[in-house]
Amino acid sequence: MSTVSDEPGRARGWAAGLLRWFSLRLRLMLVFGLVALTAAVSASAIAYWLNRDAVLTRTQDAALDEFRKALKDDTDPLPSVPTCSELREAAGRMADNTQKYEVLLITRTKDAGSCPAASDKDLFTLDVVPSSLRRAVDQKRPVSKGNTSPYHLYWQRITLDGTPYLVGGAKVNGGGPTGYMLKSLDTERQDLNSLAWSLGIATGLALIGAALLAQAAAATVLRPVQRLGEAAHRLGEGHLDTRLQVSGSDELANLSHTFNRAAERLQKRVAELSAREASSRRFVADMSHELRTPLTAITAVTEVLEEEADSLDPMIAPAVQLVVSETRRLNDLVENLMEVTRFDAGTARLVLDDVDVADQVTACIDARAWLDAVELDAARGIVARLDPRRLDVILANLIGNALKHGGSPVRVSVRTDGDELLIKVRDHGPGIPEDVLPHVFDRFYKASASRPRSEGSGLGLSIAMENAHIHGGDISAANSPEGGAVFTLRLPMDASRIASDEAGDERDRDGSAGSERDDGGSKGKGKGTDKGTGKGTGKGKGRDEEGRP
Repeated sequence: MSTVSDEPGRARGWAAGLLRWFSLRLRLMLVFGLVALTAAVSASAIAYWLNRDAVLTRTQDAALDEFRKALKDDTDPLPSVPTCSELREAAGRMADNTQKYEVLLITRTKDAGSCPAASDKDLFTLDVVPSSLRRAVDQKRPVSKGNTSPYHLYWQRITLDGTPYLVGGAKVNGGGPTGYMLKSLDTERQDLNSLAWSLGIATGLALIGAALLAQAAAATVLRPVQRLGEAAHRLGEGHLDTRLQVSGSDELANLSHTFNRAAERLQKRVAELSAREASSRRFVADMSHELRTPLTAITAVTEVLEEEADSLDPMIAPAVQLVVSETRRLNDLVENLMEVTRFDAGTARLVLDDVDVADQVTACIDARAWLDAVELDAARGIVARLDPRRLDVILANLIGNALKHGGSPVRVSVRTDGDELLIKVRDHGPGIPEDVLPHVFDRFYKASASRPRSEGSGLGLSIAMENAHIHGGDISAANSPEGGAVFTLRLPMDASRIASDEAGDERDRDGSAGSERDDGGSKGKGKGTDKGTGKGTGKGKGRDEEGRP
């Protein structure tokens, strides 16, 4: 039972899948065409069979009625036992008729023989008459109230040499010859063929008319749908002022009204969210800038306290050290927030230069006193056109993260892959938990909820990812099969195209072609990270300082 019931569902699914390959316009025209073709073919077939039956019945009845009358009228004058010549003359008289059929008469003659007399002995012989028709004609039926004659007239249609004929036969009641008639139906066949051609032409014209009607209907229905699709595409590209012109009051007009209302609400909502986002960015930027002035003074004081740490009272030395470390942490957080604000505002720009990658990695490690804890595998001579300050920020965050959360030694390898630069940073720690991997680049994400306070701000890896993206690259995190975490940095060997695209976007927004150094200073040693003091660092030397604007 399940096999039988599944067949229609599979057929419908196959048909639906086939229709998906066609456009809506073509599908609509195809449906119109199939309906019109089915209706036209059905109507033509019914008309043909009705006309065929009417033509053949009319011709057949006229011929048989005349044959019945002629058989009686022309055989009654014959003697009871006629001669062959008398029988031929009677057959000739019967064949001279308006229905143009041939006659064959058969009876016993005076010499006790059988004489088949035909009006056209070359065309009509007894062999032409089907044996079943002859048996029916010769069969005598009992006479009763419902059957007043022992013999009846029978007929049958046959084909001779490709031409249709009507064959009829009857025996004269009360004694007399047996007569057969042979009428050609070729004229009727030609008339029916002409009718079939006419109906076929009419079906073709109906199909063409249906196609034109389907085209008109498709244009009427699909034009608003096409406009709706184009408007939705523009809306998806960010043109929130897109609206549809509404005309009429049908379902498509209602759909256009609904689209316009949805677009209007979306525009208002996006405007509200954009205003809130801009306000939030301004708040963070303003707050960060306002904090930098007091932080500069506090930092200067902490540096003095740090230099005098050896001469301080042992009771207050830990408090001083805590103030110094927290001040540095707060300073890093403010710098990171300012950098994040630049990315969110879209003002971060590339300042490209030709960089020897091995020298850049070495300088990053050396500046942070990580030489004892980091192994470098980088060939000299790999030169890429990148922003050196942003590359330093990425490397400082990745290597500092590996030193802080992984295990020594940290291995940095530099390779090229076609037009891409690959830098892998691998540690020998416990690796990254699987549930943490998707979130390592999220802002303010801490892997352990039990340690909400740490030396970092939770923004370092996020900033590294943003700096990779602005180059047109990416960073991925995974666990090595040999143990430890692996961060893979992919950057283009030449980021000039990315920089030119950004300059073009900037010109489109405000008409200015100038480029911006978002730090306002010379190339520093890197961006503030959340990596704190790594292995192999001196007192606070692992903190990354960037050039101040």
